[in-house]
Amino acid sequence: MTRLDHPGSLPQTASYTVHGAGCRFVSGSGTEADVDFAADGSEVFDLWRLRRYGLSLPEPLDVTDEDLRSAVRSLQPLLAEGWLGWFSLAG
Repeated sequence: MTRLDHPGSLPQTASYTVHGAGCRFVSGSGTEADVDFAADGSEVFDLWRLRRYGLSLPEPLDVTDEDLRSAVRSLQPLLAEGWLGWFSLAG
């Protein structure tokens, strides 16, 4: 994995800002994705980060925590819940 210095950009894709335990990416259209990094280096996200992503879409999507939780859990085994409320790609 290439080390990301903060802040920076990915050519023709997005800008990014490294923060505390993670990284926030923002596309040219304003869509943002924010992840934290777990102790093992894997990317993890929580419902707050999913909500921010949905609200940043060109056609914003605002859903409840319960709807988000249900949607993420429906994607298991593709996604895994590492610790309460935090999710990552499985495997």
